[in-house]
Amino acid sequence: MELEPRNRTSRGLRRYVGLVTEALGYAEHAYHVQTEPPVSAYVPLDGRVPGFPDRDVALLWDERHGWCGAIETASGEDLIVVSYLGSGVLPAPRVVARFAADLINGAAPGQPKPPTFRAVDADDDLADRLAAYAPAPQLASTP
Repeated sequence: MELEPRNRTSRGLRRYVGLVTEALGYAEHAYHVQTEPPVSAYVPLDGRVPGFPDRDVALLWDERHGWCGAIETASGEDLIVVSYLGSGVLPAPRVVARFAADLINGAAPGQPKPPTFRAVDADDDLADRLAAYAPAPQLASTP
């Protein structure tokens, strides 16, 4: 799926990821959304994963596998995935937040292997489901 940076689906993805950060309890927390294929998102987490106390941890989302927890590497290489949520490509933000909390608390949530919920070029309703998260357009006020 390729998204135009300002279309309704892109705005919906940004809002969905923003709702995840709110469910995590972060106010105005930074995150990154990539609209080029594969569409993805990155949310840095506060805290550390047991077993990697010196490494930053993040949530990653992509259009094929949904959410996963990953640790940062010291060398700038790709992040190392430690667990996949495995409950659909767009689970409720509160489900993602619970997964993140369990990950930080060492509860070993999710699954170790990546689930594949869809192909990158799938002809399905993901774009519509993301667009449904888009904020309502602001109407101009008249004096």
